[in-house]
Amino acid sequence: MPDDKISRTLTMTHWGAYEVASDGARVLSIEPWAADPDPSPIGRNMVAVDAPGRVRRPAVRQGWLEHGPGRADRHGGGRGAEPFVEVDWATALDLVAGELGRVYAAHGPGGIYGGSYGWSSAGRFHHAQSQVHRFLNAAGGYVRSVDNYSHAAANVIVPHVVGHSYDWVQRNSTSLPVIAKHTDLLVTFGGIPLKNAQISHSGIGRHELKGHLAAAVARGMEIVNISPLRDDIAAELGGTWLPVRPNADTAVMLALMHTLVAGELVDRAFLERYCTGYDRLAAYLLGRSDGVAKDADWAAGLSGIDADTIRHLARRLVACRSMVTVSWSLQRADHGEQPYWAVIALAALVGQIGELGGGFGMGYGAVGSVGNGLRGGKPPTLPQLRRPHRDFIPVARIADALLDPGGSYPYDGETRTYPDLRLVYWAGGNPFHHHQDLNRLVAAWQRPETVVVHEPFWTATARHADIVLPSTTPLEREDIGGAATDDTLVAMRQAIAPIGEARDDYAIFAALSERLGTAEVFTEGRDTRQWLRHLYEAARDGANDMPDFDSFWRDGVYVRRDPEPGLSWRVLMGEFRADPRRWKLPTPSGRIELYSETIAGFALDDCPPHPAWLAPREWLGAPEAARFPLHLVSNQPADKLHSQWDHGPECARHKIQGRATVTVNPATAARHGLSPGGVVRVHNDRGACLAGLAVSDAVMPDVAVLPTGAWYDPVEPGGLCAHGNPNVLTYDAGTSGLAQGPSAHSCLVAIEPWSGPLPPVRAHQPPAFIPPSAGGQ
Repeated sequence: MPDDKISRTLTMTHWGAYEVASDGARVLSIEPWAADPDPSPIGRNMVAVDAPGRVRRPAVRQGWLEHGPGRADRHGGGRGAEPFVEVDWATALDLVAGELGRVYAAHGPGGIYGGSYGWSSAGRFHHAQSQVHRFLNAAGGYVRSVDNYSHAAANVIVPHVVGHSYDWVQRNSTSLPVIAKHTDLLVTFGGIPLKNAQISHSGIGRHELKGHLAAAVARGMEIVNISPLRDDIAAELGGTWLPVRPNADTAVMLALMHTLVAGELVDRAFLERYCTGYDRLAAYLLGRSDGVAKDADWAAGLSGIDADTIRHLARRLVACRSMVTVSWSLQRADHGEQPYWAVIALAALVGQIGELGGGFGMGYGAVGSVGNGLRGGKPPTLPQLRRPHRDFIPVARIADALLDPGGSYPYDGETRTYPDLRLVYWAGGNPFHHHQDLNRLVAAWQRPETVVVHEPFWTATARHADIVLPSTTPLEREDIGGAATDDTLVAMRQAIAPIGEARDDYAIFAALSERLGTAEVFTEGRDTRQWLRHLYEAARDGANDMPDFDSFWRDGVYVRRDPEPGLSWRVLMGEFRADPRRWKLPTPSGRIELYSETIAGFALDDCPPHPAWLAPREWLGAPEAARFPLHLVSNQPADKLHSQWDHGPECARHKIQGRATVTVNPATAARHGLSPGGVVRVHNDRGACLAGLAVSDAVMPDVAVLPTGAWYDPVEPGGLCAHGNPNVLTYDAGTSGLAQGPSAHSCLVAIEPWSGPLPPVRAHQPPAFIPPSAGGQ
C-alpha cells in the first residue's frame, strides 16, 4: 500500500503508548512509542480489533425479548444459554430507556446497580466507568461499588493503621531512585513482578521499573524474594528466593518480629515516639496472650522456610538499610488484611520508616506507577456529577447481593444491608473475568430482571446479558490518554472507522439521555471534541508549560515537566518521621497503630485488633489438602491486562492447544502423572476447567499457577470451562468482616490428565443468533 494512504497516530493504553499504522479501515501495525525504554508486547493484541467475536449490532437475548424483564431462569435457557436477536439502534435504545424508566418508577435508584468495575480505556473522556456513572447520576442515581478486586483488603485496613488511604500510601511510596541509591536489603513478600508493572491505570509513557531495580542491584542491593514463584523477581536481578507456602506470609512476618522482640533488637525509640500498641503486639508475639510463641520454629512449620533462615533474615533487617515490601496478591486471600498490617508492624519494629531507602512498601511492581516518582499534575477527567443515591456494596460481594437481597453483612465496623437489585448496567468491565466462583456468579446473574452491557466483543459478560450495545474500542474514537501518576499525555486520534454499527459509550448515553429527558445535564451541550477541549483546558489551568489544546492535538504528545523538583526523591512518611507532631497521622492516636482500639471495638472473629495469624479456609495446611493437594495461584497474566484482548496474537502465543497454561513444578508433574504440552483437568468442589500443562522449577512444589484472563467458556451452563478460566475454581468469600475483599488466592485444587475428546474453545466466537421474526419482534 502506498505510504500516502497510511496514517500513523499515537495512542495511549494502560500498558504503554504505541504508534498505530492504519488505512482508515484496518489496523496495519502497532509499534511501541520510541521513547519507552522497556515497552510491553501486549500492544500487539490490538491488531485483533476486527475479530470474529466483535459485537457488530445491538442484540437482545431471545427470552427477554419474548417474555420481557424478569428473572432469567424463569423462562428460556437463562442468561448465558440462549441465542440473541440483532435489532436496530432505535429499538435497542427504546428498550433500554423504557426499562430504566420502569425500574426507577417501581424501585427507585436502589434497584439499579451501576457496577461497571473495569479498566476499560486509558482515554480520560471515554472512560466507561465515568461515563456510565455520570449517566446514571443524571438519570436519578444508582447503587455503586466500593473498593476493587486488586487491593480491597488493603484499602480498608491501611487507614486504620496509618490513617491515610491506601491510595495515598501508593502515591507517596518511596521513589525507586531512592531505593536504587540507598536500600541495601530489599525483602519482598510476593516479589516485584515486572510482568505486572507493564500496566498502569490511565496509561504509562515509559516503563522504568526494570532499570531502577537493575541500578540498585548493580550498586550492591540484595533482593530476597519470599514467594511461591521464583519469577516474581526477574532472573537477571538475581537475589535469594525463599519459596513460601501460599498464604503463610503473615506467619513469616510475625516470626521475624518475634526474633527482634525476643532478641531485644527492636528500635524502642522509634516505637515510643511514632507508634502505639507495641506492648500488646509483643505480648501476642511472645505467646503471653494466647500461649503460642510466634517464633521462627513455629513459622517454619507453617511456611516451609527454615527457622534459622528466618532468624538470620530478621537480624539482617536491623543491621543495614532495609525495606520490606508486599505485593497486592497477598491481600487477595483469606484474612488478606493481616499481611498488610504485619508488614507495617515489621518495618516499625525495625525502625527505619521515613528514612532514605528504609521502611515498607506496598504494591511495587503491581502497576508501573508505584514508586515511579512522577506526579504529572491533574489529568483530564470527566465529572461523574453529584450522587443522588448513596447506597453501595463492596465490589467483590456482587453475587452475595444478587442472591441475598435484604441480607445483612459486616463491613468496616458497620452492619449493612444488601439492596434489592433489579437492573444491572455494565460498561467497560467483565465480572466474568474478575469475580470468584463463576458457577455461583452464573446462578446469581439470573436474579436481576434486566442486564444491560456495552461491549466491543462477545465476552462472557456480554453473553450473560439481556441487551448488548456494541461499543467502540479506543482505536475507533478520539480521546486524551494520561494519568496523574505519569508525565505523558497523548492525543489519541481516531485510527480506524468504527467496526460494524459500534458507537462510543458517550453517544449511547447521550441518545438514552434524550429519551429520559436528562440530555442537558449529561451532555452539557457538548460533543466529543468539545468535551476533549473542555477537559484539557481544565487540566491545563495552572500548568503554564502545557500547550493550548490545538497545539497539543497537532503535536500528538506532551511530556510534562516535574511541577515540584525533587518529587522523584519521595520518601514514604518522611515528613512524619521528621516531625511527628506537625505531621501526625490521621489515626485516633496520631501515630502508627500496631494495636487498633477501633478494630477491637468491631469485635470481629476474623480480624483481631493487631496483626495476627489466622489459618485460611483453604491452603496447604488445611484438611482439604488431602483431596485437593495443590494450592492454586491465579495471578495476573503476562500477555494481557486482566482479560482484555484475550483473542489477540500475543495471548495466543502463550496458550497450549488453544487453552490457558497451568504451570507446576517438575516434581509435582511427575507425582500426578502430568505431561508437559498435554491438556489437564483442574478441579475442586466448585468447578473444573481444562488447561494446557507446562512445568518449571520456578514454581515451588505443590503449587499450580493458572493466570487469570482466559475468557470463561463453559461447555454447558455451569459446567467445565474449556478455556482455562481459574475463577471457576476460586472461593467467593470476603477476606474478613472488615474489608470483604476477594480471597481468590486461598484455593486448593487437584489436577489430572484429560483423556476424553477435547471440547472446542468457543470463547472468541459470537453466540448463536436467530432472525428477528423468531425472537418475538
